[in-house]
Amino acid sequence: MIRSFRLRLVLGASLLVLCSLLLMLPAMSEAFDRAVEQVVAARLAADANTLIAAAQVRSKRLQMPQRVADEAFNYTGSRLLGYIYDAKGQQLWRSPSADDERPLYQPVFDGQVQNLSRAADKDGRGYFVHDREITLNGLQLSVITMQPVDEFEHLQSGFIRQLGLWLGGILLALLTLLLLGLNWLLSPLGRLRQQLDAVENGQREQLDEDVPQEIQRLTHSLNRLLNHERLQRERYRDTLGDLAHSLKTPLTVLQSIADELRRQPAQLEPVSQMQDQISRMSQQIDYQLQRATQRQGVLLGQRALLKPLLQALLATLDKVYADKRVQTELHLADNCAVEAEDAALLELFGNLLENAYRLCLQRVQVHAEIIDNWLHIHIDDDGPGIPLARRALVLQRGVRSDSRHAGQGIGLAVVQDILEGYQGELRVSDSPLGGARFSLRLPHASHTA
Repeated sequence: MIRSFRLRLVLGASLLVLCSLLLMLPAMSEAFDRAVEQVVAARLAADANTLIAAAQVRSKRLQMPQRVADEAFNYTGSRLLGYIYDAKGQQLWRSPSADDERPLYQPVFDGQVQNLSRAADKDGRGYFVHDREITLNGLQLSVITMQPVDEFEHLQSGFIRQLGLWLGGILLALLTLLLLGLNWLLSPLGRLRQQLDAVENGQREQLDEDVPQEIQRLTHSLNRLLNHERLQRERYRDTLGDLAHSLKTPLTVLQSIADELRRQPAQLEPVSQMQDQISRMSQQIDYQLQRATQRQGVLLGQRALLKPLLQALLATLDKVYADKRVQTELHLADNCAVEAEDAALLELFGNLLENAYRLCLQRVQVHAEIIDNWLHIHIDDDGPGIPLARRALVLQRGVRSDSRHAGQGIGLAVVQDILEGYQGELRVSDSPLGGARFSLRLPHASHTA
C-alpha cells in the first residue's frame, strides 16, 4: 500500500499524462496521414491536368507529344507515373517514367469522381493513384497519375519517431512541473509534519493555524487535543503533587519510628525491612510525580545496570515471601543495561517479580540475552499459568490474572505504560517451568566511555 500522498499524486498524474499522450500519438499519426494524402492527391490531380492539357484526339485516336510539360513524366526512374486508357481498358499511352513500373491497376469507368486510392505491383510495392475520367472529341479516356508510397512511408516513420521524442520530452517536462507544483501544494502538510515532530519532542505546544482552509479544521482539532492533553498533565501534576505531599508526612513519621526501633537489637531485622520498604515507597512517589509531568522519552539518558537491581528486588521478595521458600535463579550478564531510571525499573520489575512470587508454587527464574542491540528478559514461574484466552485481558488496567489474591489489577497495566515510555514490549506465553512467562524487550544500552 502506498502511504505517501506525494507519491500517489505523482503516480496518478503520471499515468493520466502518459495515457493522454499515448492516445494522442495514434490521433496525431492519423492526422499526419490525412494531411499527406491530401497533399499527394492535390499534386497528382495537378499532374493529371498537365496530361489532359497535352492530350489531343483526332479521328478518334489519341495523340500525345514526345515530351510533356512536366519533366518528371519524361525520364525513366522518375517517381511520377502517367497512364491513359480508353473505355475498353486498353492502354493508349504511358509516360517514359513508367517504362520500368508495372502497377496492377485497371481504370473503373463508373462515372464517379475518383478520390485518391492505392494500388500495388506484383512485388507488393504500393502506389498512390489518381484516376480521372474525361471525354475528348467523343473519345472516353481515363487519365491516371501515380506515385510510389515508399517515400511517404519513410516520411511517416520519421514523423512517428520525431513525434515520440517530442512527446517524451513533453512528458518529462510535465512531470518536472508536476513535481515542482506538488512540492508547493504539499508544503503546508510538510510544515504540519515538522510542527507535529516539534510537539512530540517538546519543542512547541501548539500548531500554526495559518494554513490552507482544507486543513484548518484538522490543525484546529489537533490544537484542541493538545490543549486538553496539556491541561490533563497539569491536573495529574497537581493531583500527584498533593498525593506526594500527603504521603511524605506519614512516611517521615514511619521513618522516625523505624529509627527509634532500630536502637533495639531485637527489632533490628524487621526494622531494616520496614526502612527498605519506606525508602522504596518514597522513591516510587517521586518517580510517579516526575513521570506524570514529563513527555515520553524525556526520562531517557540514565544508564542502569539490571543485575544489581534485580538482585535487590529478589532479596526483598525472599523476605516478604519467606514462608513459601521460593527457589530463584538469576541468569543475567553483568553488562546488561538499559537507559532508564532506577525508579522506573524498580516499578517495572517489582510488579512482574511480585506476580511471579505470589503465583508460583516454588520456583522463579529470570534470564536475559542480548540480540541485535535488544535486551530480551524472561521471567518464568511454575504456577498455574495464564490461559491463552486471558493473556490479552490481563494486560488491561483493572483486570487481574488471579482472583484468589487481593489486588486492583493495575500492576501489568503500569508495566505496559512504563515499557511504552522506553520503546519496550511485553508478551505473555507459557513457561518451560509449567506456569507463565513474561517476556520483555528493551533497547540495550551499550557502555560508552
